[in-house]
Amino acid sequence: MPTVAPLDLEGHVVGVTYLNNIPFFAEASGLIHRLDHGHKTSQAHEGLLCAVHDAASDTLLTGGEDGRVVRSAADGTLTEIASVPRKWIAQVAAGPQGSVGYAYGKTAHVRLADGTTKDFTEERTVEGIAFAPKGMRVALARYNGVTLHWVATAGKPVDLEWKGAHTGVTFSPDGRFLVTTMQENALHGWKLDTKPGAETRHMRMTGYPAKVKSISWSAKGKWLASSGAPAAIIWPFQAKEGPMGKAPLELGTRANIMVTQVCCHPVEEIAAIGFADGMILVVRFADSKEVLLRRPGKGAISSMAWSRDGRHLAFGSEAGDCGVVDIAG
Repeated sequence: MPTVAPLDLEGHVVGVTYLNNIPFFAEASGLIHRLDHGHKTSQAHEGLLCAVHDAASDTLLTGGEDGRVVRSAADGTLTEIASVPRKWIAQVAAGPQGSVGYAYGKTAHVRLADGTTKDFTEERTVEGIAFAPKGMRVALARYNGVTLHWVATAGKPVDLEWKGAHTGVTFSPDGRFLVTTMQENALHGWKLDTKPGAETRHMRMTGYPAKVKSISWSAKGKWLASSGAPAAIIWPFQAKEGPMGKAPLELGTRANIMVTQVCCHPVEEIAAIGFADGMILVVRFADSKEVLLRRPGKGAISSMAWSRDGRHLAFGSEAGDCGVVDIAG
């Protein structure tokens, strides 16, 4: 069995990532822990709400209850990106060319590398924010759909409508599809590469017994893994029409233990699957082969991240029992 190096923290771990091959753990308390020749910590926030990896700069972006957006570097250096007193920053996204998106209430802000900020206000609360893989375009999830804005130009925003509360948003790595998580037990998708003037194609991904809180694209964007069931539900996106008319893979099935986190491998078509009881499996898409990475722990898996070479998996839980798995073991 692969070996696990444990790390016991005080509380709920919101996000996990690797910076320069160093595992980082962002705790809800606002502390950021890193395993860099020993256990080191830095205080980024008074209460941390969200954490995302910025692949372009290999840094960690976090938002907090203190109204701040902070960038953490691999050496633990903290840089304040934005400060909005008395607001909770629960949405943060990494964009191209050093840009950072963040949102509170009905307004999303995109801070460009030169420090200028562009603001986008919606009629309803912004629940999710994501940048397109190509071009300076941002997607804002809200009630009844998503709005797409061009950041650098004054182009007209595009509204993608679908009734219901959309709580998160992601672009496929090739930019052909946009997918949202919903308040109801479903994902919703739009095909973005339709001809101008043609009707946008919808993709309904339903049948989940619980809300989908974790989604992850496979290395080349051929698959989208998701939580929200007692198995990882993995939708096929290879075809021109995406998953429409196709059944998803159901991997790592356990009778009544829910999947809480999914994390696709950076190279191989495999995914780490974290469960509500703290167990972690890794499963191969091609033949459903499973390997146990971690036995059940104290709390539900709340975040996972692969090292860049895919040899190590860092994980965090709601109870603070974290660690790093050496896949080679």
